Amino acid sequence: MDFAYKTRDSLGGLHEGILTSASREEAAQSLRREGMHVMSLEESDDSLGLFPRRITKSEIIYMTNQLAIMVDTGISLAVALAGLAEQEDNLTLKLLLNDLRSEVEAGEDFSTALAKHPKYFDQTFVSLIKSSEQTGSMGEMLDHISNYLRKELDGRRKVRSALAYPIIMLVMATGVTIFLLTFIMPKFTPLFTRKGIKLPTITKFMMVASDLLLDYWVLWLILAVILIVGGLVGRRTEVGRRIIDWMRINIPVVGPTFRKVIISRSIRTLGTMITNGVAVLDAIQLTAEVSGNYYYEKAWLHVRAEVTNGSRIADALRTSSLFPKTLVQMIGSGEETGKLDYVLVKVSTYYDGEVDTSLKTATSMIEPLLISAMGVVVGTIGLSLLLPIFTLSRTH
Repeated sequence: MDFAYKTRDSLGGLHEGILTSASREEAAQSLRREGMHVMSLEESDDSLGLFPRRITKSEIIYMTNQLAIMVDTGISLAVALAGLAEQEDNLTLKLLLNDLRSEVEAGEDFSTALAKHPKYFDQTFVSLIKSSEQTGSMGEMLDHISNYLRKELDGRRKVRSALAYPIIMLVMATGVTIFLLTFIMPKFTPLFTRKGIKLPTITKFMMVASDLLLDYWVLWLILAVILIVGGLVGRRTEVGRRIIDWMRINIPVVGPTFRKVIISRSIRTLGTMITNGVAVLDAIQLTAEVSGNYYYEKAWLHVRAEVTNGSRIADALRTSSLFPKTLVQMIGSGEETGKLDYVLVKVSTYYDGEVDTSLKTATSMIEPLLISAMGVVVGTIGLSLLLPIFTLSRTH
């Protein structure tokens, strides 16, 4: 159960928040053990309900940015978290902020408190905060993290928006094809068979396809469900992940775009980590985890193993065909001059632009291909209907 409390510490400071406990008595005892004088303790009405509101990535970015501003102005982290929680309308996020504040007030490191909520704060976030705790640059680091997360979110949105139109076109083409075969074609089939004319091969083929869809629609529906569920479940297995991730980076037209998206994300993460003082081996490990692709993850883990044995990052990258030679050369140059962090930031910015260009190019190529494919399918079905009609008109 959650209890809203108001307490005063030994110095007279006022504290408010949410405490989770089995009962009101246990909550009161817990607060007293911390040396607090309990002023009020009531069961919290911040119930999340049956369908709690989710915390979006944008809300995490806004929270991080606000924390950066408040900490930079000299406000303590606990007070900043309490202030954000007080003005937050999203009850799920409000409870999260209160929990973080309680952990910090209890003496936990902020990075440790964040690590208890991996659903909202990934290992990259936690590692950067841990690095800032060691260097005393919390406010600056929170600002870096908010910028990093914003770029990540913008990149994902660009990919989704670029793929939205082709997916809609594909769904429409499939829907139109099914409609023509299951509704229009059956209207003409009795006419063609009753007249006893010799049907063109294309018409026979479409009639068979129509019969298969109509007579076995339950099986088609089951097959569609199996494919969808199989794809969702298979993605969580190593074999399924290998297959899907291989297709992503090797499929024509969009494969190169996915490669650039993955490289952009990886280099941005590696550059952000190294720039902000995270150990190189830890930075490479986190880069592998955020790559989002089985083969790139394995490649980065190989790089980590090679660097552990004394090799340079560039030398390890050269053994993989997944990374462009120009990228490897730039990273090698950065290692030789001692400006690896600077080079990585510049390279990530360059690849952000490459992703934008690649997305526009892929979209401009996919659109006419889908339109042409849709035209061929619809035209073929239309032709299968018209040819027998022309034959009938010549026989009368």
